[in-house]
Amino acid sequence: MRDVSFGQYYPSNSFVHKCDPRTKLLFLIVYIVAVFLAKNFYALGACALVFVAIACFSGVPFKSLLRSVKGILFLLLFTAVLNLFFHSGETVLWSWKFITITKEAVYFTIFLAIRLFLLVLGSAVLTLTTTPVALTDGIESLLKPLKYIRFPVHELALIMSIALRFIPILTDETGRIINAQKARGADFETGGLIKRVKAVVPILIPLLISAFRRADELGDAMDARCYSGSKTRTKYKKLRFGWRDLLAALLLAALLAGVILLRIFTAAVI
Repeated sequence: MRDVSFGQYYPSNSFVHKCDPRTKLLFLIVYIVAVFLAKNFYALGACALVFVAIACFSGVPFKSLLRSVKGILFLLLFTAVLNLFFHSGETVLWSWKFITITKEAVYFTIFLAIRLFLLVLGSAVLTLTTTPVALTDGIESLLKPLKYIRFPVHELALIMSIALRFIPILTDETGRIINAQKARGADFETGGLIKRVKAVVPILIPLLISAFRRADELGDAMDARCYSGSKTRTKYKKLRFGWRDLLAALLLAALLAGVILLRIFTAAVI
């Protein structure tokens, strides 16, 4: 639980915590769009400054935010290596047989790593500052127009909320199973690749059984409380936009406009 922050909620009374969940969801979507629209380090720097400002206003420790990068560290390194060795360019820095590293490849690798880094950190801010219940209400409210075409909006929002909530629970369960297997003499750190893959099987089977058991218990608990989906269901807390959401919208508009202007008037990183 201490090593994984994605899916956990960090309780606080900060500016970001008090924002409407719909505002935070829209902010994340537009922030992701802005990060992908960025084509040079100037635009990425603007996105990074906005993230730092949001992180400061959220009250979440930077350690908790940085833990979320652990989940994509392998993907980050793998993508960086592929781009470093296979991205074409004109200025050759090092060459050996069929492997060539160019100056453009180095720039693009750093650029891509920063982009993925910002994307994961932005998503982590949302999950750390918004409860699963608030996320469910926000998603359901944003997708409300789809109800007119008989789309199960409430059920979809509930599934996403439960999935987010199960991430830290299953992570904690995985740690318990690993410790239990180590106490029985299991070795997960030595041996070749095939041996390590085989050692994972005693972890996956109990984990799957535990996941199905928890899902069954959750279903029974919902039935015992007469849960019937969105029919005749009311809300205890009504979502309302406030002045904080207006400030967030202005910041978001400024970010998007700045990234678009930088995309038009500045050169690309490659």
